[in-house]
Amino acid sequence: MSGLKIVLMIVFIIVCIALTAIVLMQEGKSQGLGAIAGAADTYWGKNKGRSLEGKLELITKILCAAFMILAIVLNIRGI
Repeated sequence: MSGLKIVLMIVFIIVCIALTAIVLMQEGKSQGLGAIAGAADTYWGKNKGRSLEGKLELITKILCAAFMILAIVLNIRGI
């Protein structure tokens, strides 16, 4: 096994663990009856990108992209 593949496997494992932790930190999306009455349009709903929840979603998207790219690269036969 080449040194590059070992390094990529270690990075892949770190990304997997981080992705699992970030997904578990996020809140559930069930809003119940509040979404029907319009209660979802609050201050936190409008400024979601600046809140902790917005940052967790951004980190999740980045880690998902890294996971997919590393999975594809690790399955290439030449490495």
